[in-house]
Amino acid sequence: MAVNPVEVYRRQIERALQAGDATEPTHYPTLKALIESLASGVTATTNPKQIKCGAPDFVVSREARHGRVTLGYMEAKDVGKLLDEIEKSEQMKRYLPALPNLILTDYLEFRWYVNGARRQSERLASVSKSGKLVPEKDGAAAVSGLLTEFLSQKAEPIGDPKTLALRMARLTHFIRDMIVTAFENQSASATLKDLHGAFEKALIPDLPIPQFADMFAQTLAYGLFAARCNHGGPSGSFKRLGAASEIPKTNPFLRQLFETITGTALADEPFVGFVDDLAQLLADTDIAAVLADFGKRTARQDPVVHFYETFLAAYDPKLREARGVYYTPEPVVSYIVRSVDYLLKTRFGCPNGLADTATVEYERQEEEGGKVRKVKATAPRVLILDPACGTGTFLYTVVDHIRNEFMGEENAGMWSGYVRDHLLPRIFGFELLMAPYAVAHFKL
Repeated sequence: MAVNPVEVYRRQIERALQAGDATEPTHYPTLKALIESLASGVTATTNPKQIKCGAPDFVVSREARHGRVTLGYMEAKDVGKLLDEIEKSEQMKRYLPALPNLILTDYLEFRWYVNGARRQSERLASVSKSGKLVPEKDGAAAVSGLLTEFLSQKAEPIGDPKTLALRMARLTHFIRDMIVTAFENQSASATLKDLHGAFEKALIPDLPIPQFADMFAQTLAYGLFAARCNHGGPSGSFKRLGAASEIPKTNPFLRQLFETITGTALADEPFVGFVDDLAQLLADTDIAAVLADFGKRTARQDPVVHFYETFLAAYDPKLREARGVYYTPEPVVSYIVRSVDYLLKTRFGCPNGLADTATVEYERQEEEGGKVRKVKATAPRVLILDPACGTGTFLYTVVDHIRNEFMGEENAGMWSGYVRDHLLPRIFGFELLMAPYAVAHFKL
């Protein structure tokens, strides 16, 4: 007669309790063995470094065609802890929105949550005054059924922008919070510290850790989204590893950043599992349907770029308001660019408009040996600046407009030289938010 693994589990828990010195981690191996006995190919792992940074106690995964995929998470509390109170804790308030398949347990009661809502709760046994376990009637079968359903739970398919933005935002929050916790606990890795230093050097001096964590998490999430949109292979083959190949070589800082945060250097970070979950979420998404639906509803030609507005509304609506992340429709952008080009040609004496290559002479002050002197210098007559460039839509449209004029005049062979010598030195954009900064480079 086959032995019921849940009954074996109950007896092992009881023996540990009767020993008198059991704590929450004491039962980790017993719970791990139970989970792995209920389905083939399933692994339940626990990582103290991840737990220290705010992750659940167990990650449950299985082997799939393109590598391991996460099935769900388990948070274990010591036997007898009041789960009603824990369910209302700040910890669970973080877990429930971010983790779509989660179990909370005190080793005797099991509560299963799907997409933040409790779906099922079963009790295996209760602790008597003498310290012995009193089995619940049909408790073993009920717990076995709950855990089997937990292991069989499949992610709901995503085919619309709003749902994708919400799911991405929840995981991004989780990654951000784990990074902050790592620095607070003095457990941040050398990789994270180096990245913080790189952000300070390249972007914002004296960058506070919470702002760094936010920028890092957003860049990672939206970079993976952009990479997924450019992914040419089967959807299931999209992974964190290799996503950096989609980043243009024209920006060494961004390319190095993505090679770091999506490569093997991330393997030992406590939040890497959630980055993989984000990649898996994107792999399971019908990305063509998301982009088609988004473009149809917004009448925007580049939904990859403008999806950021939808993402930020889900991730941090206050930041969206504060930074004014509302994108101008392409027809309006095109009208503004063409109007500026027309005015330069007709009112400002620049016959080539935005494509102007003329220079002007001016005086500037230089300090030398404690003395200030005036020197003559030259600069392009027409400079192009977008002080809040977002994802680079205006700058892209300017470049596209100039290029179309070149092609119309059959000057295609001169385009590369013109860009190098007369366009790039004249075009500037500033952006406070990291994710649209990254997307602007993808676009340009």
